[in-house]
Amino acid sequence: MADEVSTLMKSTVLMRKPGRVQEIVGALRRGGGDRLQLKVLLHHYYPIEIDPNRTTREKIPHMVEWWTKAHNLLCQQKIQKFQIAQIVRESNAMLREGYKMFFNTLYHNNIPLFIFSAGIGDILEEIMRQMKVFHPNVHIVSNYMDFDENGFLQGFKGQLIHTYNKNSSVCENSSYFQQCQGKTNILLLGDSMGDLTMADGVPGVQNILKIGFLNDKVEERRERYVDSYDIVLEKDETLDVVNGLLQDILHQGDRMEMQGS
Repeated sequence: MADEVSTLMKSTVLMRKPGRVQEIVGALRRGGGDRLQLKVLLHHYYPIEIDPNRTTREKIPHMVEWWTKAHNLLCQQKIQKFQIAQIVRESNAMLREGYKMFFNTLYHNNIPLFIFSAGIGDILEEIMRQMKVFHPNVHIVSNYMDFDENGFLQGFKGQLIHTYNKNSSVCENSSYFQQCQGKTNILLLGDSMGDLTMADGVPGVQNILKIGFLNDKVEERRERYVDSYDIVLEKDETLDVVNGLLQDILHQGDRMEMQGS
């Protein structure tokens, strides 16, 4: 395919792996302009999302614009509901290493797991379903697809959820708060500054430990993360630290119960 692109035939163009370039160009062609535009949106809006010199209030209109454009592009893809499982199976989507211990520990100890996602809830559910960790204690607030009577994506349900409105304002009618009755301690896991508000609105909270995953532009963002999160994990793609904390907390609770009995 590279030989069909005249631009790549110039003597000034060097390709380390021409075959690989052919594969990528082919994939880009099959994806068409809409998928390419999603990448363009990311490159335009992501720097705004993480810009330390802008306030959250200044960022919000840009986030709404970003998510709205992305959702509109997805609707143009004529996605059908039955395709979601296949899309997930064929993707490289994965959960952090240690996810099985994390999900199963919470489930077996009757601890509610609330996932606040600015992504697509249908996709997130399917990932967890295929990973066999979509347990009854899991509650998701996210952007859910709305399909027409023929099963084609026609829009998204409810209020738009983006990076900077993950708080009680978008889940006031959620049954999650009823689940949290009597749960006074929270472990909050996030990977953006917008995730810091996810526990806002949960009643009766006494202790909250905020753990931040810093994955990108570590040097320039470290100070803000350390100032905002109680624990910051740099370029850590696992849940090892979180699982270790959970085991320590739960075993300490068991020891206290035994001492009191």
